[in-house]
Amino acid sequence: MQLFYTNNVSEGTAAFSREESGHCLRVLRMHRGDDVHFTDGAGNMYEGIIIDDDPLNMKVSVTDVTKDTGKRFYRLHVAISPLKNEDRLEWFIEKAVELGIDEITPLICNRTEKKRIRKERLEGLILSAMKQSVKAFLPRLNEPVQFSKFIDKEHIGKRLIACCDTQQERKAITAAARRGEDVLILIGPEGDFTPEEVVLAINNGFTPVHIGPNRLRTETAGVAACCSVYLANI
Repeated sequence: MQLFYTNNVSEGTAAFSREESGHCLRVLRMHRGDDVHFTDGAGNMYEGIIIDDDPLNMKVSVTDVTKDTGKRFYRLHVAISPLKNEDRLEWFIEKAVELGIDEITPLICNRTEKKRIRKERLEGLILSAMKQSVKAFLPRLNEPVQFSKFIDKEHIGKRLIACCDTQQERKAITAAARRGEDVLILIGPEGDFTPEEVVLAINNGFTPVHIGPNRLRTETAGVAACCSVYLANI
């Protein structure tokens, strides 16, 4: 199913952005009267009929709506260090959205090499991955935040920090992330969190975890963490 996106739905009519309109009408060559499926990213899945095939501002008449499509009974938030190689962070985000994630926070740690992200590009990638995987909830991408400020905030659910520090008693992530629990997982940069960061996280209520015996790249660890939570909830 080809899925489109707009959050501009009012009184039974949906209006689409230039990008979505052009993709539907110019690339896929759809026309007035054709059926379309779309979501507003807030859990609603719509069916409709094209009533205005303007490639700059397509409009669709809503014929049916299904609420809370694919809604999960848990929330997953991953705070992950940005990577020097942007392609690898993009790969993580794409796979995380496919697996099911609600929130992503770029986490600036002591060993983070690149402290900025191209937020607009990453949000476009999140949107594309949501549509490709036919999901109705659009994950949120936060602004980058310093590690010490982030862990000092109030967070709902189980708080985990994935680290390689063998000096700390660590649980397997598969044992720490339980079915139905909201989970926040911290994933550090290459070179891992510093010992001081791990201790600071523990003092703020985070549980140290490991993701198996192998040393993983940051983006691989992020995907493995998402997989662990996903599999615990199916």
